[in-house]
Amino acid sequence: MANGQWYPAEWPDRIRALADGTLRPAEPRRAATVMLLKDSAAGTVVHMVRRRASMAFAGGAYAYPGGGVDPRDDDHQIHWAGPTRAWWAARLGVDQTTAQAIVCAAVRETFEEAGVLLAGPTAETVVGDTTGAQWEADRAALVDRELSFAEFLERRGLVLRSDLLGAWTRWITPEFEPRRYDTWFFVAALPRGQRTRNASTEADRTVWIRPQDAADGYDKGELLMMPPTIATLRQLVPHATAADALAAASDRDLTPVLARARLVDGEIVLSWPGHDEFTKHIPTGGASA
Repeated sequence: MANGQWYPAEWPDRIRALADGTLRPAEPRRAATVMLLKDSAAGTVVHMVRRRASMAFAGGAYAYPGGGVDPRDDDHQIHWAGPTRAWWAARLGVDQTTAQAIVCAAVRETFEEAGVLLAGPTAETVVGDTTGAQWEADRAALVDRELSFAEFLERRGLVLRSDLLGAWTRWITPEFEPRRYDTWFFVAALPRGQRTRNASTEADRTVWIRPQDAADGYDKGELLMMPPTIATLRQLVPHATAADALAAASDRDLTPVLARARLVDGEIVLSWPGHDEFTKHIPTGGASA
């Protein structure tokens, strides 16, 4: 392959099935993912995970910590700091209940998959260390859904710091994919005193890497990625510090990016609006270019 674009072999057949009406699109599940950033001597670096090759969705691809919304993420008892739920609802383009669920999913999934917690004892503080047996027991209980995020925060006496997140972009999985997600991407700086670790059973490797280096690896075909991942990496490149990226988030357009497939001159054209580099031309016979 010319680059590392993740492209399942079954997509052409599914695209044709969608076009002829034999495939019914699955309803996308709301999800959130977080691009954790920190400053280094070489510049801003971002935390990435490599999904296990055995994963049914995007196996072997590099991505960021994240996952689907837990129905309990909209629990009204969650202790909250930063912009109000109404502010987040306007920013994300959803109602207040959904906004809380998405923001909570971003914070919860980051803790579940990277061991990093964007919460603190007060609205002005952040937890300094999330290692140790008791923290790990709580993290495992969250992963197993034995413990809701609201219960976790209550038990620990913590407040969710929504002000530490910046909404960056929104992508929706194509209609021809059986596993679909409506995903909001956020940026956040690694809190002082905390460190990432591979806490996810879905990943076999984690790295801190400069966005430009990761993009170069993709361009060389060395790093496999889905379109939203490489697109966001390229968007991060101009920002010299984590603070710069967070400041830029407030002006980011959150119009959803949804791939579309259409028949043009006897071939399927697969495209992501606003992202021409991902366009695929698929002859009706099945081979792609």
